[in-house]
Formats: sequence, C-alpha cells, structure tokens
Amino acid sequence: MKSVFPLKIFISIFALQFGLLFAGDGNGSDIHWGFLVMGLFGGLSLFLYGMDKMSDGLKKVAGNQMRNILATLTQNRVIALIVGAFVTMVIQSSSATTVMLVSFVQAQLMTYAQSIGIILGANIGTTVTAQLIAFKLTDYALLMITAGFVMTLFGKKDSIKHTGEVLLGFGILFFGMKLMSDSMKPLRTFEPFIGLMRGLENPFYGILIGAGFTALIQSSSAFTGIVIVLAQQGLLTLDAGIPLILGANIGTCITAALASIGTIREAKRVALAHILINTSGVLLFIWFIPDLSAIVKSLSSSSGLTGLDKLAAETPRQIANAHTIFNVGVGLIFLPFTKVLEKLVYRFLPKIKKTKGIEPTIWHLDDSQIGHPAVAIELARTEMLRMIKILTRMVSASIVPFSINGTNEDEVYPELSIIDGIQMRENKIDFLERNVSDYSFKISRQELTNTQAIEVFAMMSIIKDMESVGDIIDKNIIPLAGKFQNIHENFSEEGESELNDFHIRVMKQLSRLKEAFGEMRLKTAEKIITKDLKYRNLETEYRITHLKRVQQALTESVATHEVHMELMDLLKQINVYLANIAKTIISMDLPD
Repeated sequence: MKSVFPLKIFISIFALQFGLLFAGDGNGSDIHWGFLVMGLFGGLSLFLYGMDKMSDGLKKVAGNQMRNILATLTQNRVIALIVGAFVTMVIQSSSATTVMLVSFVQAQLMTYAQSIGIILGANIGTTVTAQLIAFKLTDYALLMITAGFVMTLFGKKDSIKHTGEVLLGFGILFFGMKLMSDSMKPLRTFEPFIGLMRGLENPFYGILIGAGFTALIQSSSAFTGIVIVLAQQGLLTLDAGIPLILGANIGTCITAALASIGTIREAKRVALAHILINTSGVLLFIWFIPDLSAIVKSLSSSSGLTGLDKLAAETPRQIANAHTIFNVGVGLIFLPFTKVLEKLVYRFLPKIKKTKGIEPTIWHLDDSQIGHPAVAIELARTEMLRMIKILTRMVSASIVPFSINGTNEDEVYPELSIIDGIQMRENKIDFLERNVSDYSFKISRQELTNTQAIEVFAMMSIIKDMESVGDIIDKNIIPLAGKFQNIHENFSEEGESELNDFHIRVMKQLSRLKEAFGEMRLKTAEKIITKDLKYRNLETEYRITHLKRVQQALTESVATHEVHMELMDLLKQINVYLANIAKTIISMDLPD
C-alpha cells in the first residue's frame, strides 16, 4: 500500500463532493454536507491506513518466508500462479506485487517469462481483500482494534506482536468502512446521486470511472472497498458494480507502468504483460456482464427483503463474488497461453543487443523495496553474490602475472591487460561496497524482526571483509607482481608448484563461499573454517620447504625468496578473510 497517495485520494473525494453540492435540485437541502465530507475523508483515511497496517503485519508474520517463497519460482506456470496469489494475499495489494515483479526482473532475480504466471496469480490474490471487506464485520471493528492494540503493546514474542498488528489494521480498516458507510446513509434519498449510480450500469461508463479512479489512488483494493461500501447502503446495483471492478483491474496497471519507467527492457515487459492481461480480460468479459451477473445472483441466497434493503443485504457479497469469478476466470483462461503472451510482448519490445560495460553499476539494489525488508535483504544479498563472483575473477587472475605460461589478456575483456582487468574489478568492488553498505544501513532503519536485524548487520560485516580481499589483491599482490617482473627470474619449479597449489585451494574456498552465502548452507560454511585451519598448516609446511631450498642456495629460490614468501602470505590472508566471512554466516543462525 505504499503506492497509495493520500493527497490524490483527498482531491478525488473533494471533487466528487464538490460536484454533488451543485448537482442537486433541492432534494439535498436536509443533508449536512460538511459532516458527510468529513465522514468520507476520515473513513477513507482510516480504511487505507488500516489496510497498510494490516499489510505490514502480514509481511512481518511471513518474515523471511516471503523470500523463500519467491526463491521457489520456476518455469512451471501453475506454481507461479499459486505463488503470485499467495504473495498478494500476504501483502494485500496486486499493484505492490506487480511493482515487486518489475523490481525483481530489473534486478535480474527472475526473468520476464517467469513473471507472467505470477501476474495472473496476483489478480486472483487481490480478490481475497474484497471477500474480507464484503463480510459485515464493522460492528466488531472496535473489538478487533482493542484486541490488536493489546497484543501489539503487551505481546512478548514478535509473532504475537505482528499478529496483533494484523488484527489492529483489520479493525481500523473496518472502522473506516463503518464511518464511510454511516456518512453515506443520507445519500440513499438524494435523487441526483441515485441517478448517477444508475448511470453506472452502462458498462463503458462504469469501466471508465473504475479505471480512472483506481489509477488516481493506485489501489484496486481500496476502490473495490469503496464500491462495496456504496453497495452496503443500497446505492449500487450489481450491474453497476461489475463494470466498476472491471475498470479497477485496468486502472491498477498504472502503478506497474510507472514503476517500469527507467528500468531495463526486460522489466518493462512485465508492466506491458500486466496491461495486456488485465485489459484483454476486461474486453473479454465486458460482453458477458449480464451472464456474469446472473451467475453471481444464482449463487447468492435470497434475503427475503425488497428495495434498498435487498440491495444493501445482497449486493456487497455479490460484487465480491463477481470480482473473484472474473479474476479467477481470467487467470485460468490465460494460463495455458502464457507462451503466446510472452512472444506477443517480445514483438512489442524486442530484445536489443547490449555490450558488457566496464564501468561499475548496480544490478540488483532497488530503493523502492526498502519498505519490504525481506525483499530488500534478498536484493542486497544477490548484489553481494555478484561481488563474490567479481572477487573470484580477481583472485583467479592474481596468480597469472607470476606465471611464465600466463596470458597478458583479461579473459572477459580482451582489450584489457591482466593488471588493468584486476584494477577495473577492484573499482567495482569499492563501488559495490559503498552502495551495498548504504543500502543495508537503510534496511537496518526499518522495523525488522530479530532474525532480519542479525542478517543485515552480518551482511555489513561480510561486505567489509570482501572489500578487504579486493584491497589485498589491488594494493599488495599487484605491486608485488611488478617487483617480480623486475627480478627477471622465475620461481623454482617446486616453488611455483606450491604457490599454484595454494592458490587453487583459495579458489576452492571462494567456490564454497559462494555456495554457503548464496544458499545459506551452514555446513558448507563450517567446511570453509575447517579447511582454513588445514590450509594454514599447509602454508607453514610450504614455507619450511621453501626455506630449505634457499639454504641449499638454489638460484631461483634465492632470487625470488622475498616475492615467494610475501605472495604465499597474502594468499593466506585472503583465506583468513574467507574464513571470517564463513564464521559470520554461521553467526546469522539461519536455517540450513
């Protein structure tokens, strides 16, 4: 719900009331317009705040499980649909889910093709909000607020506090609905307003208004809630309500479209797919509104009432059911054709060949996700995995200048020398260290669970250790390589073999680190620590054998003695930093 702009909501409500003040023919003289406007303003504000509070609480209850759920995404379209529906039920906003998808694709955490099924699921997940709103729980709103407040204030466990926050938000949401509903009661006898509501039975007008209003407030759930509140007062028929919720599905696309501005082409495809799915679904169902209305009415039991009372009793649930049937229907209709949709979007936004850049850039961090700590932590962790990959290339290349068989070209950027390639990557490491550290600090200022707080501060420590590895290579090994070149003498055959062997073992440690940190495998982290002790002993053994060669006055060993000893020591220091990172991973105490 972070995408909702209260100022725009107030402006839109004010515009509606301004029109009502001058639309009547005198029949509204007994309506206290000031109280009506205040009721709508206050009720809508509480409604949106309650939804935001409930969403925050649900995300905290879910915790890092949200990240694990997103990690299970595969090419299986059915799984993607289920995941999309579940995530949207948790965060209570299909717009937020779609914006999250744009962010993930932009960060290259998933592909555009994977997002299509999730978009279909998100539209289904958002119907849960409408179903909850349709339940007449407004009489229990204050009870929920009280219970939620007590749990939040006096709960000793985070799980109790977060559940209380959900209940508190739920209560505030329904209390806001009650305020809006009570303020709208006088409009039941105001003929200009009743005529306006009847005019919405024209599907094209209803869809246009629904799309425009939802685009303005950027929340289909909030607009659906307003529609149901109108229905609870008997001011809206089912035939008028269906076009409004169809229009809301189009209007909610504006959020993803705005989020895609300035993103990579793949992320723009997510927004375009969202627009195509929702718009096509509406165009498909618009011709069957009477049939949809008949189906929904057949599913609703008759209340035995008549007139406005009948509308007020039955229509809210019918609108919620129509909303569910429409979105589930669109999801099931489009699910078999996701590949067709994927190709269609590629035709609108074809692939563009891009050359790899040498300048440091951010791939995964997204400030718009700071308010979602579980997601933001995953983005930071993914950027750190990229740092590990860069460090791996640096360490791999660092031994080349000391080998007579080494090439002088960078393996990825042939236009660069080995030295230039290492220094270019060191610039990237420094750049990423600054940005990821700043991003992690921003996350730490959010309301975090204990586990999330431990993870964030541990990541900050890991970032510093990774930068230290880069500094060892750039500030120590590279100058040492220059010193070696000036000697004009190679290592002894045995000495070079020992250095290469120890270097290979450090590379294996980096490989283990990538696995331990990327998949949070504590056993792999423990193995890094065990190997560190073994490699320290091996370094001591190699040092002794080297000194014996020097004592035997082997020409190569004597000439390269200082370089050999220092290089071995620097490789050992890198190994020590990798072990420190492994210890930090274990201290995070995350599940293996």
